[in-house]
Formats: sequence, structure tokens, C-alpha cells
Amino acid sequence: MSVLSQLNIINVEGLSKRVNTLEGELIILSDINFAVKPGESVAIVGASGSGKSTLLSLLAGLDVASSGDVHLDGEALSKLDEEQRARIRAEKVGFVFQSFMLVQSLTALENVMLPAELAGDHSAKEQAVELLKKVGLEHRLGHYPSQLSGGEQQRVAIARAFIGTPKILFADEPSANLDTKNGHIIENLLFDLNKQNGTTLILVTHDEQLAQQCDRIIHIEGGMLEQIREGVTANVG
Repeated sequence: MSVLSQLNIINVEGLSKRVNTLEGELIILSDINFAVKPGESVAIVGASGSGKSTLLSLLAGLDVASSGDVHLDGEALSKLDEEQRARIRAEKVGFVFQSFMLVQSLTALENVMLPAELAGDHSAKEQAVELLKKVGLEHRLGHYPSQLSGGEQQRVAIARAFIGTPKILFADEPSANLDTKNGHIIENLLFDLNKQNGTTLILVTHDEQLAQQCDRIIHIEGGMLEQIREGVTANVG
């Protein structure tokens, strides 16, 4: 990579994803190229089936590209095996999923503590309590997911994603399963924590208004990068 490329936290170079089906080869993504700066917020938008969730999985090292590469904080994912990619995710990445993905047998506090505990962090409990306070759930520490509303569960998921202060946060339709009020709360939390912690935020969304809050918007159509444009945030000030 060039010196300029090394200043980016994510570099995507010629990224493609193809799968074999009974009907022949299916091209999901084709020759995607872009870069993301540290602390930037980026929305990936496109119609259902356009390849945006596949792109998010490739960026996070959850899936393997057919060709091209993703450099995540200077590391080429194509050169890493699954164990090494898992290490990168544990050290540098947080996730917020559409379906919350909480462990039902653990309390809100225990769910948030889990990634830090697995990493051997002795301050896991203190971090988790502080993050749950930040998302307004200090009164729900001992509650299980089944005792929480959808909006509260997603706030727990956000707190869990930010424990260990990841460099990059990936969010896949983070407010899609919530009502309008709770959706706005979740969206505001993501941007607030993005700014407070300097965390790079990459989110997939169908919501154009949410996308406009990001610094940049990447539009994927039919597996191809159609357009990169600035969001409203980039034009403020």
C-alpha cells in the first residue's frame, strides 16, 4: 500500500464475491474500491439483494472475498486464516446486528461484559456498567433480554459493541426492527458514541435519512459501486 493508503483505517481494493449455484456462477459483488478514514462515519445503501450486507461481512472479515482485498487497520484480510481474522475482530471491531444477538441466559450487564471477559480484561465489569449508564440502562443491569423491550435490547447490544473501545464499529440495519422513537434513540447513540470515542462507524441501512447523517454514503447497486457521495454531516460547518 502507498503511504496515503496507510492513513486509512479501511482500504477496499478490487473486492469481488462470487458463488457457484445450480444455474451457474452468481456475482454478488464486483470490483469494489473505496477507503475509509479513522473516525469517519459511512453508510452503505442499496436495494435489497444489492450486496451491501455481503460487503459489510467482507469488510469485517466474517466472509472471504473471491478476489481483491480488504486492508483493515493495515492488515490484509486475504492473508489471514479464520483464527487470525477472529483475533483482529476481537481486538479492533465491534458489531451491532439488526436482531440484537444477545445471550438470553445472561443479564444485560453480563452480555455487555462478555467480549471483554473473553479477552481477559479485568476491568470488564466497570466498563460494562459505565457503558450501560451511557445508553441509559443503569437501572436494567440485572435484567435478562426477555425482560427488556426491543429498544432496550438494542441499547444493550450497542453497549456490548463499544466495550474494549473498538477502532471500528459495524452496524447492520441497527434500527430496522424498532419503532420510530426507539430507532431514533439507537441512531443518536451510535453517532454520539462514534464522536465521543473516535470510533469509525460503518453502517448498512435502507433509511436515507439515517444515511444522510453520515460523513459519506456508498451506494451499491447490483453488486457494483454506483456512487460515493457526502452526507449532510460532511457539509455542516
